[in-house]
Amino acid sequence: MMVHGGLSRSDALQLAESCDLESLMAAAARLRDEGHGDLVSYSRKVFIPLTKLCRDSCHYCTFAHPPRKGERAFLLPEEVLAIAEAGARLGCKEALFTLGDKPELRYKAADTELAALGHPTTLSYLAAMAEKVLQETGLLPHLNPGVMTPGDLVALRRVSVSQGIMLETISDRLSERGGPHFGSPDKHPSARLATIEAAGEAAIPFTSGLLIGIGETRRERIEALLALRDLNETHGHLQEIIIQNFRAKPGTRMALAPEPTFEDHLWTIAVARLIFGPAMTIQVPPNLSAGSLHRQIDAGINDWGGISPVTPDHVNPEAPWPEIAALERQTAAAGKILTERLAIYPAYARNPDRWLDPSLRTTVLKSSDAEGFARADTWTPGTAVDLRHAVEPPPPAASPSRNELTAILAKASRGDDLMEAEIIRLFAARGSDALRVRTAADQLRREVVGDTIGYVVNRNINYTNVCYYRCQFCAFSKGKLSENLRGRPYDLDHDEICRRSVEAWERGASEVCLQGGIHPYYTGATYLGITRALKAAAPSMHIHAFSPLEIWQGAATLGLPLRDFLGELKEAGLSTLPGTAAEILDDEVRAVICPDKITTDQWLEVVSTAHEVGLKTTSTIMFGHVDHPRHWARHLIRLRTLQKRTGGISEFVPLPFVPMETPIYLKGRARSGPTLREAVLMHAVARLVLHPHIVNIQTSWVKMGEVGARLCLEAGANDLGGTLMNETISKAAGAAHGQEMAPDRMERLILDMGRTPRQRTTLYGDAGEAQRRISFAAAPLTEVIASPVRKYEHSPTRAVGIATPGITAN
Repeated sequence: MMVHGGLSRSDALQLAESCDLESLMAAAARLRDEGHGDLVSYSRKVFIPLTKLCRDSCHYCTFAHPPRKGERAFLLPEEVLAIAEAGARLGCKEALFTLGDKPELRYKAADTELAALGHPTTLSYLAAMAEKVLQETGLLPHLNPGVMTPGDLVALRRVSVSQGIMLETISDRLSERGGPHFGSPDKHPSARLATIEAAGEAAIPFTSGLLIGIGETRRERIEALLALRDLNETHGHLQEIIIQNFRAKPGTRMALAPEPTFEDHLWTIAVARLIFGPAMTIQVPPNLSAGSLHRQIDAGINDWGGISPVTPDHVNPEAPWPEIAALERQTAAAGKILTERLAIYPAYARNPDRWLDPSLRTTVLKSSDAEGFARADTWTPGTAVDLRHAVEPPPPAASPSRNELTAILAKASRGDDLMEAEIIRLFAARGSDALRVRTAADQLRREVVGDTIGYVVNRNINYTNVCYYRCQFCAFSKGKLSENLRGRPYDLDHDEICRRSVEAWERGASEVCLQGGIHPYYTGATYLGITRALKAAAPSMHIHAFSPLEIWQGAATLGLPLRDFLGELKEAGLSTLPGTAAEILDDEVRAVICPDKITTDQWLEVVSTAHEVGLKTTSTIMFGHVDHPRHWARHLIRLRTLQKRTGGISEFVPLPFVPMETPIYLKGRARSGPTLREAVLMHAVARLVLHPHIVNIQTSWVKMGEVGARLCLEAGANDLGGTLMNETISKAAGAAHGQEMAPDRMERLILDMGRTPRQRTTLYGDAGEAQRRISFAAAPLTEVIASPVRKYEHSPTRAVGIATPGITAN
């Protein structure tokens, strides 16, 4: 019988008599794959031994020792910081503080030195050093200070993302005279269990586990695991269970004690997995292995713990850390992908309001990817970073869960609808799995649209940056209180809009794209007026204008049904609509990033109605802020469902969140945009999920840069978008890429890939040869004119109850 995915108590206890190691390991591996797939994680850390004094006297320990003449009891602040800074330079993200348990209660030297440092207790000094490391290096502290009171735990929660204490054993026998824990009051199981329970009550992500081979029986190991499971089922706070094997060390009382066999270690790993089920992280330290790392993976682990490129394992100094590159190869040989995590595990990092002190949430967010693992690169959308050697996979390997990936890719290539869980699995692809997804998407692209890459010569015209409301992801909009935040507000008159449009036509453009903020004085009549003026000035120009947000607001201010307003716009000369203002089509996310904006259903209603009146639209996603893969999957499914019904979407455009100047990022409430892996995968997964309904997948060179755009074009995308001429929304958010990519530069990029360039129209027809020749001989742009805004007052025509905030795209 299974309990919460693991064995019942009675079935678990029966395993004490089981000697069928291979069957146990096979069952454990199946559970591990169910919960963690192909990933085996680790944390890149530094090991900070704050003090090696301890009031306990464990008979196997070489870490703790009495005071030594001429040796300080505690590391000084500058020594702590030097270790952390060295780790930060080498890409570490965790600062593991390990120390003896309350040495001031046993040694006068410790008490005296603490007083000189200005602290009454070891835990007070620990808190100060953890905070210093966090603030000055950005490393995330994980603390292992021993037995603590509820008050101690809460105090340290403010300066650490996770804490831990090894239960080691449930056996009171081992604390009796002659046992390994005799003379160690903090090793009594009841005291350690009380600390672990108090950590759960305080919502602290916590580490615990067993030290096997110190005299306990197999039944006692199972009882210890069950005790930990009971606490976790109550509080949900145990993020990992470590199964550590005893190593006999010279100079200790247990120097001659027998170590557990490798088979015994494998048995305990497998039993731990069977007891805890698929979701729990089961960890072994790879430097303490007495046998094959491959076999430990086979036994059900999914984590190697913390590994340091800087500091030794101070608890086991005789056992050096493996090189991370070597560990990656050995993990791949076992059919798994080594993946870096933080000191706080992904499930806890994704729920910061419950598991993290407010002061820690920003650092964790900015260190995380969308799944809660460590960010694997330093790229941020919109930045000019050298990506030429990016997205290199580790050696490929086969595993059972990759057979699952094969089935999903085959299903997508057939054009069958992928379900939410399958789409999430594609977004979770890393390493060689990510390469398989990108390759499958690019093969599908080749079959559907061939090797031609399209682009359109167009001009962006953002006619006003005034917006009455504030979307948290937007750095473009200006309101009454934001004049000095990001430049001056403006509101273009018809003459300037038309002048820019005519100039664009004379430079070879076939399209103008118009979007703006929601000016408090704008109504639907404003949008109709702009459209009529532009059509009169440039009658042959394709007018691609007004996001669903602007359409919703315009219809409401005139008191018109959407269908009627869209019909009037079409009659006035509107050709197509940009499918922006979508951000994430999931109201869970919209409640955070744009709570006053149109809802998911309202966006879909506008776009659906546009299709019904004969106006095609594009579609977008703006991702990488507070969203997660489940939201991406739902977004794609909603677009696919709409397209199957209306057929009115011409293309899908992923827009990676450019964070640098946005309010939500500056407030510390958003990630640093998607990682490069996530940004490229979005294009690949979109190709697979939307096939065969949306044929064109476009990449944004403004967000991705030229090299990033090329990576996307090699992963299923088939279009480079527009030349733009002017780009202000991403620029306002901090993007470094240029205002215009001229046609010759577009085509050079495409030809360098060995593909065929194609200048197209908005709706993917061929641009006329005459217009193409003009675009290649275009004169430099004249200086734009931004008419200043005189008023910010509320508009008397603004409809009551309309959800109309925010700018239309990031």
